Amino acid sequence: MTAYEPPDAAHDASYDAVVLAGGAARRLGGADKPGLRVGGRALLDRVLGACADAGTTVVVADPRPTARPVRWAREEPPGAGPVAALDAGLRHTAAEAVVVLSADLPFLEPATVRGLLTALRTSGADGALLTDADGRDQPLVAAYRASALRRELAALAPAASVSGSAAGGLTGLPLRRLTAALALTRVPDPVASFDCDTWDDLVTARARIREHGHVLDEWISAVKDELGIDLDVDTGILLDLARDAAHGVARPAAPLTTFLVGYAAAQGKGGPEAVAEASRKAAALALRWADENTAEAPSEAGPGAGPGTAPGADADAPQAAPGPDVAG
Repeated sequence: MTAYEPPDAAHDASYDAVVLAGGAARRLGGADKPGLRVGGRALLDRVLGACADAGTTVVVADPRPTARPVRWAREEPPGAGPVAALDAGLRHTAAEAVVVLSADLPFLEPATVRGLLTALRTSGADGALLTDADGRDQPLVAAYRASALRRELAALAPAASVSGSAAGGLTGLPLRRLTAALALTRVPDPVASFDCDTWDDLVTARARIREHGHVLDEWISAVKDELGIDLDVDTGILLDLARDAAHGVARPAAPLTTFLVGYAAAQGKGGPEAVAEASRKAAALALRWADENTAEAPSEAGPGAGPGTAPGADADAPQAAPGPDVAG
């Protein structure tokens, strides 16, 4: 899948990511929320896919299998709350820009993360966060300046040196205690900010990705995750090829041809360009095949055949005598 991206919207700033995935999920009856699947992929893996280009990704939770390697951290004590978890994750980061995410965002995309980083950079604020459909701040879909987070975390934990605990006075604090002291810029996005707190939310997310406008992108992303493929290609080229093969040859030719294109690309350079080149060659072949099927009969007759000569007939053979002359 490819999309146009202006030059200044490229990955113009390095960043680290902290994903909070250790909540109790009480509204889901204590279910393993990060492991719940939407579109065949665990919610945590969907979030990790959106921040795949982070320099370091720290997941604050007990370790589990994930679609890509991450660094694991845990707040002390476990279950001490989001502020303590953020503090624990931040200790493993080095970049000045840090994207902070919850692990239950089914519609988060890389473009969303890039947009937050751009808003952070251009605004000069301490952080840039999404707001949901009701205009509420979503501090766990945000990009922050690490120095600002560390400053306010230190201010919130005066009891840390007394307790000897890294979490110290951070245990049980709501995130608004942290963000209230920060200068923030807000980016409205009711889709990317949607999180799965309840079973109804999960049903809604699963239904949305099966809508016509989303299902192909969702399916391709799921297949790439399942097969361990990190390759973005122009799906339009492949769909056009499948159409030409199905119409010009036979319906089963569509999946078989696209499979062979992928195999040929893997044997070559293996990148999007290789897929595009193999697709062009196969599409040209399918069109030539279709042209032969629709060629006019005279082209099948041999040299010298006239418009009325049947295919295979000898042009030099004597013609049958004309019938009786009705005039005479």
